[in-house]
Amino acid sequence: MGQEIGELLERIDPQAFATVVEAFRDGDRRWFFSGQGRSGLAAQMSAMRFMHLGRSVHFVGEVTAPSVRKGDGLLIISGSGETPVSLSYAKIAKAEGAKVITLTHKPKGTLAGIADIVLPVPVVETKQFGGSLFEQTCLLLLDAVVLQLASGMADAHGTMAYRHTNLQ
Repeated sequence: MGQEIGELLERIDPQAFATVVEAFRDGDRRWFFSGQGRSGLAAQMSAMRFMHLGRSVHFVGEVTAPSVRKGDGLLIISGSGETPVSLSYAKIAKAEGAKVITLTHKPKGTLAGIADIVLPVPVVETKQFGGSLFEQTCLLLLDAVVLQLASGMADAHGTMAYRHTNLQ
């Protein structure tokens, strides 16, 4: 598993990754995360990490999540880039004027065509079941985004630890 993840991370486009990091530098933007099935679980874990960083984040579909509006951002994790619910969320977000980011292994898929920013996760072959390699790599990539953002913060580890234990 580790070897597969390492090899996949080596194939990540550094410019596409940097573009995602830059999009998240705006600390005032509200961020919404989404994904279906296990991709949704990876999106939820990532949303929590961004909350620990101090970002205003919500998971689409949660009862306390507000509606996506102009100036917000929506990050969708979708391996196929064709999941109907994810496509619907992306279309709604775009119509409202939100920035849409997707992590997908189908950079020419429908979702990628809607998104403003695409981070391709080029899964080719795996010995793991289902989309495990894709989901694991997405989680690591988004943790890497958080680390990039935290590197510019004073006492990032202390701040994140405080939010982790006191805001949950």
